[in-house]
Amino acid sequence: MGVGRSWYAAASLGGKGALIMPSKKAIIPVSHIERRIIVVRGRRVIIDADLAQFYGVSTKRLNEQVKRNKGRFPEDFMFQLNLREKSEVVANCDHLSGLKFSKSLPYAFTEHGAIMAASVLNTPSAIEVSVFIVRAFVRLREVIFEHKDLAQHLAVLERRLANHDQQILSLVKAIKQLIGTESVPKTRRIGFHKE
Repeated sequence: MGVGRSWYAAASLGGKGALIMPSKKAIIPVSHIERRIIVVRGRRVIIDADLAQFYGVSTKRLNEQVKRNKGRFPEDFMFQLNLREKSEVVANCDHLSGLKFSKSLPYAFTEHGAIMAASVLNTPSAIEVSVFIVRAFVRLREVIFEHKDLAQHLAVLERRLANHDQQILSLVKAIKQLIGTESVPKTRRIGFHKE
C-alpha cells in the first residue's frame, strides 16, 4: 500500500505538555512525538531514526538491540521498509532526508514495537519516553475516531440534502406543469388602440 498521506493528520493534532528526558535534560514536546507518527502499509508507525532519537540512543544501537532480540519483534511490531517506501518517507518527511544517503533500509515500529524497543534498550530514559509514545499513539487513535464519527454525520447530512434536492426538483417540475397546462389569459390593453 505504501506510505499514506494521512500522516499529515498527525501533524495537526497539537499535543499538550512536554517530555523531559532525564539523561539530556532536554525538553521534547509531546506534539513533536505525534508528528513523527506516520502511516506506512496502512499502519501507524515511527521510523527507527525518530524512535532512537526519542529514546536517547543512536539508530545503530537501537537496531543492534532489535536484531539481538529478533523474537520479540514479530511482523505486527516492526517491519523493514522497502526501497520505494524509503523513498516516499524521505520525500515526505523533511527531518528524515538524511536517510536518502543511507544504504540500509530503515525499520518502522508500531505502537507495540516501540514499547518493546524500550524494554530491550532498558535505559531509564527509554522506559520513561515509551509512556509518552504510547500516549501519542492513543491520542492519534482518538482523533482518527473523532474524524470517522464526523465523516459519518456528514454522510447522513449529505443524504438528507440529496433527498431534499429531489423534493425541490419535484416541486419545481410540478409548478412548471401547472404553468404549462393552464392557459394564461390575455390581458387587454388599456386605452385607445387601432385594430
